[in-house]
Amino acid sequence: MTTPATPATPATRPSVLFVCVHNAGRSQMAAAFLTHLAGDRVEVRSAGSTPADEVNPAVVEAMSEAGIDISAETPKVLTVEAVQASDVVITMGCGDACPVFPGKTYLDWQLDDPAGRGVEAVRPIRDEIERRVRDLITEITAA
Repeated sequence: MTTPATPATPATRPSVLFVCVHNAGRSQMAAAFLTHLAGDRVEVRSAGSTPADEVNPAVVEAMSEAGIDISAETPKVLTVEAVQASDVVITMGCGDACPVFPGKTYLDWQLDDPAGRGVEAVRPIRDEIERRVRDLITEITAA
């Protein structure tokens, strides 16, 4: 189900959707890093198949340590419209709950779930997400 990411042409702005179960940890960190690092070059969304009530406090703290404030973010429900509006859909443990549409690039990032963990355990997950997001930016914004 993994296909290579399609580079954007100069006239387009790629759109990326990050999806995890609760949209309270991994997908929030990935969306925040992509927004922070790519700015307006990429449209960024995140959602969850079963959204939590709030973003994981340890995730908020770990991102704050990286200089990114996500304290005002709230988990969002995954919609068919969000998937349809995205060029690249990156799943992080949502399994079969993610709808699949032809013509989209789907990537599955196997990452530990930060749910129920302290900030010490979240830091390595955060750092791996940042590394993957930096690689993604190179792939989807290459001319």
